[in-house]
Amino acid sequence: MAKKKSNFYPVILAGGRGTRFWPLSRKHRAKQLLALDGKQTMIQQTVARLLPLAPPKRFWVITNEDLRTAIARQLPRLEKRQIIAEPVGRNTAPAIGLAAFLLLRENAQAVIGMFPSDHVIGDESRYHEVLKKGVEIASAGENIVVLGIRPTRPETGYGYIEGGSALGGETPRVRRFTEKPDAQRAAQFVSAGNFFWNSGMFLWSARTLVNALHEHLPQTARLLEQIAATYGTPKFEPTFRKLYAKCESISVDYAVLEPRSAKGERSSNIFCLPVDFGWNDLGSWATLHEHHTAKSNPADGNLISAAGTFTLNAESNYVYAPGKFVAAVGVSNLVVVETDDALLITTRERAQDVGKVVKYLDEKKLSKLV
Repeated sequence: MAKKKSNFYPVILAGGRGTRFWPLSRKHRAKQLLALDGKQTMIQQTVARLLPLAPPKRFWVITNEDLRTAIARQLPRLEKRQIIAEPVGRNTAPAIGLAAFLLLRENAQAVIGMFPSDHVIGDESRYHEVLKKGVEIASAGENIVVLGIRPTRPETGYGYIEGGSALGGETPRVRRFTEKPDAQRAAQFVSAGNFFWNSGMFLWSARTLVNALHEHLPQTARLLEQIAATYGTPKFEPTFRKLYAKCESISVDYAVLEPRSAKGERSSNIFCLPVDFGWNDLGSWATLHEHHTAKSNPADGNLISAAGTFTLNAESNYVYAPGKFVAAVGVSNLVVVETDDALLITTRERAQDVGKVVKYLDEKKLSKLV
């Protein structure tokens, strides 16, 4: 058991900006660096919940130059060499692909767990059980394991996994991946019973992923292999900067999982572990409100972070204004977030559009606000 445990390498992808959490999330203080659910930041929580499965020396973080220093400060148990900053963003396939090429050189038996840096997990003991099982499956051959979340509602914001026949009566093979559906299809998926939300958490051996990249993304695979070959030498940084920009910007879902699943469920060797361990992808101020009100269950549905509050005929609002007295009168379903230099006012229904504010600020070169 110890041997299997020692071959598990958590790789945490932490390069995003979290634009839908503007104005709290900024270029140098992205969502994963914020304490949105407790005292620890999202990336600190991600590492802490995985530490029972792997020692700190086996963790790797892929991020960007804007966040590298802050992440290193928040994760003092990780060596700086384990925190790799992409010179340019190239989506998840090159990011996790580079980790696979690096880890294959370090340990031919390495099993990689790919984890976003901003998820919430309620039942950590159940989470550990699922991951141990997933590592076993990933170690047993050219297998890919995806953690599928049992859907609780017809959600249009997530991709879906269609489960097929089972392995040994319990682990279904993946029939296909489906991108974010409209409301009608989402309802059909939930009713069908064999569709799961794509959590973005995957397990595979480094060798399996390297081979898959060579097959499905050959040009980028060759570039990543060249970059990895220079790791630990003075040539690494200049080679990384020169070649990584030439990699295709594509998600691992499009680059590997979809073409692999197209081979058919009996040939693709992709397995879905259906899970229910209190997962939440905190994607917007609205989902953060839902998450916290589900835990605290306030009678009026208001969630207000402030020095003092007064509410009258106000329901289901999210207000963040620390240090201020907040009075909410006759308003419902609002999101109000105040920082020193910005004020966001929207509705919970339109909270997904907050990223468009950041796009506007980028276009207008209002860099102090992003």
